Amino acid sequence: MRRATLDRPPVFRLADQDGAHLTLVSDTGADAHVFVLEPDLIRLLVLPDGRLRHPRTWTIAPGQEDVADQGRGRFDTADFTCPPFVLDQADGRIEIRTETLRLTIGLEGLRCRWAQRTADGWTPMLADRPTQAFDFGWWDGKVRHYLKREPGEQYFGLGEKSGVLDRAGRRLRMNNLDAMGYDARTSDPLYKHLPFYVTRRPDSGACIGVFYDTLSDCVFDFGCEHSNYHGPYRSFEAEHGDLDLYVIAGPALPAVVERFTWLTGRPAATPDWALGYSGSTMSYTDADDAQDQMGRFLDQLSEHRLACGSFHLSSGYTSSGPRRYVFTWNRDKFPDPRAFTARYAQAGVRLIANIKPALLNDHPAFADLAARGLFLRGDDGAPALEQFWDGTGAYLDFTNPAAVAWWQDSLTRELLDLGIGSTWNDNNEFEVTNPRSTAHGLGAPFPAREMKPLQTLLMMRASRAAQRARAPDQTPFLVSRAGCAGMQRYVQTWSGDNFTSWETLKYNIRMGLGLALSGVSNLGHDVGGFAGPAPDRELLLRWIGFGVFMPRFSIHSWNADGSTTEPWMYPDAMDTVRALFALRGALIPVIAQALADYRERYVPAVRPVFYDFPDDPDAWADTDDYLLGRDLLVAPVVGPGAEEWTVRLPRGADWQDGWTGARHPGGATITLPAPFDRPPYLKRLR
Repeated sequence: MRRATLDRPPVFRLADQDGAHLTLVSDTGADAHVFVLEPDLIRLLVLPDGRLRHPRTWTIAPGQEDVADQGRGRFDTADFTCPPFVLDQADGRIEIRTETLRLTIGLEGLRCRWAQRTADGWTPMLADRPTQAFDFGWWDGKVRHYLKREPGEQYFGLGEKSGVLDRAGRRLRMNNLDAMGYDARTSDPLYKHLPFYVTRRPDSGACIGVFYDTLSDCVFDFGCEHSNYHGPYRSFEAEHGDLDLYVIAGPALPAVVERFTWLTGRPAATPDWALGYSGSTMSYTDADDAQDQMGRFLDQLSEHRLACGSFHLSSGYTSSGPRRYVFTWNRDKFPDPRAFTARYAQAGVRLIANIKPALLNDHPAFADLAARGLFLRGDDGAPALEQFWDGTGAYLDFTNPAAVAWWQDSLTRELLDLGIGSTWNDNNEFEVTNPRSTAHGLGAPFPAREMKPLQTLLMMRASRAAQRARAPDQTPFLVSRAGCAGMQRYVQTWSGDNFTSWETLKYNIRMGLGLALSGVSNLGHDVGGFAGPAPDRELLLRWIGFGVFMPRFSIHSWNADGSTTEPWMYPDAMDTVRALFALRGALIPVIAQALADYRERYVPAVRPVFYDFPDDPDAWADTDDYLLGRDLLVAPVVGPGAEEWTVRLPRGADWQDGWTGARHPGGATITLPAPFDRPPYLKRLR
């Protein structure tokens, strides 16, 4: 068996066909596997040394609400239709063709070209770079894939990335971090791991999806890097794992996004109570009189006549001095947790308690859990210590069933049995930096850094299982800051610990839409901004006027000056705040329907204008506007000093002002009044 070199790449041949699964072997020991899963979905698995590094996946759950504890075997085709396809072989190539998607493979070097059927016939959409598209042993052994980059291509997806929605010209990393106070226009990386994007060809408008099923840290380059020797290209690089590529045909963008969401699992149901305003702040639970502070919040709601469905209980209830200890109660700050939770229940405000997956090294349970091997472990078997936000500690290992059992028992005893029925899974990016850190791996240990987001996903599963066991007749509700593909099966999310500024307000809109185009659209933002200065009156009102149109509507803060961002922060603005909260109440049926469509039909609850109006060229321009469900065009005011706001209406429908009822034709650019209590929005006329 010869060794591959740059001038002598591996030569493949079709060795076997087992239904939808084709196996290609080479003269160097490299293998490739092709799976024809759906008419619009073909998968390519490339193994440069002929072996799987990670034989199971937890992200693939076609149309399912969950996966098995041990994940899904990478050769498993269950739950796919595996349709008929045409296989043609000719000298030096093979062609695999369904009714909508065609893969042509040049057998020398495994050079792949993808085309999809459009109104104009077979339209080329993706092609490997002609020079070294994969690493077949001549570089560093990382997972690499290079595709040709065509002039004017647009790229949408990769989750909550900063900046504009089109990722062309950027180099972006997947490496989940606790990025408090990030710059919403430029910061990278952020909290989530979603290695999926849509390529759009502006000449035809056709779209095709690319998903790399990896949980390794990875980098995408969309034309930031240039080399004279290879021509224009874009690239994917992962530190570990396997090159497991799913290609999803359009040709329309919605078909790609909805198929990807289906591929990674059915979104979780949202209980009605979670659709209202959710209070939160770090300051209440960090205060010495935290239980009294929390009680005063309920008093203020009553005094100001504001509806509130829930409260995100920050981690201060577990703090002792500057450090926080998950699943403990500070009885000085909360003398009677049961009475506290009972008062909130009587007020009809559900508590969503903050929980964290790391134990500080002086946590009361640390020594016991270390002795039982429940943490990620170093090569000496001791807990692998990592920096956490208030000291060093160790992450629980959610690939260890005993650690999951401890987590669920502790969650039940310390929270669920007290009447706190929902969880806020926080600080769960699993910033594992120790290269010797090892995960239990359900009995098959592996280096923890190779699949960090798996820990995040399994943490969500463990929390949900505990909630279901405690209240089997209730719809479980969970929130998580970090996550990966498939997280929509378990949780609602938000854009993390944003910085208080007008620029954040503007680019949080785009961050949310990037998530929605990546399968995750039950989301929101910390209204008013979380970190940095307190919002001034104008910024807070504009942010509330935007937040009421998002699935998650929560005001949350940890202001640098020690102040608290609250709905009643500016007493002279309370009439406006009440009007905005009333608007939220009126919007709840719309949001509920949008989330139901997301769960049942995989349609994003919030989405860019071009999602529904792809034939309008202007809809593809960068804009602050977006759609809530099918029929609401939301036009947030994202700059100071505005008394009116200009909106361009998508072509293809007529529109009605949400406040005045005035009708406007699609394609028109209109200027609307923008008082604080009437944020601009329009309804699509059918």
